[in-house]
Amino acid sequence: MTGRVVEDVAAFAAGLPRDGALMGLDLGTKTIGVAVSDTGRVIASPLETIRRTRFGTDAAALLALAGPRRIAGLVLGLPRNMDGSEGPRAQSTRAFARNLAGLTELPITFWDERLSTVAAERALLEADASRKRRAEVIDHVAAGLILQGLLDRLAYLAREDAE
Repeated sequence: MTGRVVEDVAAFAAGLPRDGALMGLDLGTKTIGVAVSDTGRVIASPLETIRRTRFGTDAAALLALAGPRRIAGLVLGLPRNMDGSEGPRAQSTRAFARNLAGLTELPITFWDERLSTVAAERALLEADASRKRRAEVIDHVAAGLILQGLLDRLAYLAREDAE
């Protein structure tokens, strides 16, 4: 049972079943923000934040969330530098994806997450969330933004294919 890590979003989309939700992950050093989409893959909803311990425990928690939600694929936010290059955090995310692919058949892809946490913070400030509340939800709100970016791209690709 091994999944595959797919770099190209169009190839990722082509390998997905017709229906089924997607799960977005914002991998931090201390937490993993989790978001899920509806089965029609239109709307991303922040779900929860998992406190990181070790890979095996983290992966088990993620896959336990995926099972009952009929998740069809995973998208991990890829933390690129502002110039587009990849640093140690991006390499760590890629390693996490490779290791996770060994535990699930779900396809995995990446989405450029530059500024997703900044956008999440801005949205929470506009919603007048308290500092404590922002700290509690920032990671899974960022995961929702990452997932929504991918969902919007998938919708664009589908429209392009229909033309």
